[in-house]
Amino acid sequence: MSHHIVAVKHLQHVYADGTVALQDVNFTIHHGESVAIIGANGAGKSTLLLHLNGYLTPTAGEIRIGDFPLTKQTLPEIRRTVGMVFQDPDDQLFMPTVFDDVAFGPFNLGLPSDEVRQRVREVLEQVGAAHLMEKPPYHLSGGEKKRVAIATVLSMSPDILVMDEPTSGLDPFARRQLIGLLKNFRHTRIFTSHDLDMVLELCERTIILHQGVVKADGPTPEIFGDEALLAQCRLEKPLSMQGCPMCGQGRREQRNAGRKGSGGVNDS
Repeated sequence: MSHHIVAVKHLQHVYADGTVALQDVNFTIHHGESVAIIGANGAGKSTLLLHLNGYLTPTAGEIRIGDFPLTKQTLPEIRRTVGMVFQDPDDQLFMPTVFDDVAFGPFNLGLPSDEVRQRVREVLEQVGAAHLMEKPPYHLSGGEKKRVAIATVLSMSPDILVMDEPTSGLDPFARRQLIGLLKNFRHTRIFTSHDLDMVLELCERTIILHQGVVKADGPTPEIFGDEALLAQCRLEKPLSMQGCPMCGQGRREQRNAGRKGSGGVNDS
């Protein structure tokens, strides 16, 4: 398989109501890269991700996964290569139990029952959800559903992991657990997120979408260091780059106010 594992060329998508979601989007993601696609609400992030394994068909342009263009003929193979985790786990969970949901993909690959059971146990342990194996998905919390949805994709052993807002709905412990899991995923990772601190921690490269157009594509620290670019695209720096107002800016303001007060007393 080509090292240029994901190539998007002149991608355009127009919805049936005439809304232009993507305009001439171009990028190439190499094998093993970890890439964030960020932007304000409505920027086109989810629409873009849904093209990467054929859930949406481009209005114009081309997508290549490895050496193959994404077409109806190549779609089954590409969906085995590209694992997609949706923003809403209810879009992904539909079987009577968690075990059945996670086993669904491997069984459809024709794997023997013993291997499927082993895979299910391993991936549920990876996401901290082994104790949920026999529960029905509709009895799970939002965070538990998210972890199980991730397990359904990992059970397919994808070469490319695509995730739409992976930390949405997770508590701090589950978020940290997910970040650890993603750090250990050795293949290509592509995800959208408003969790910019996670982006800073996991992604060496960031693409900004704004109104369906790629406004920037480069090293993550440089992207987050460009305040004018972030403001133009309705974004802010990650909280870890903003500093603590109580320890930094807030204290400086207090000191400045104290000096002014002292000056007033001396002038009287």
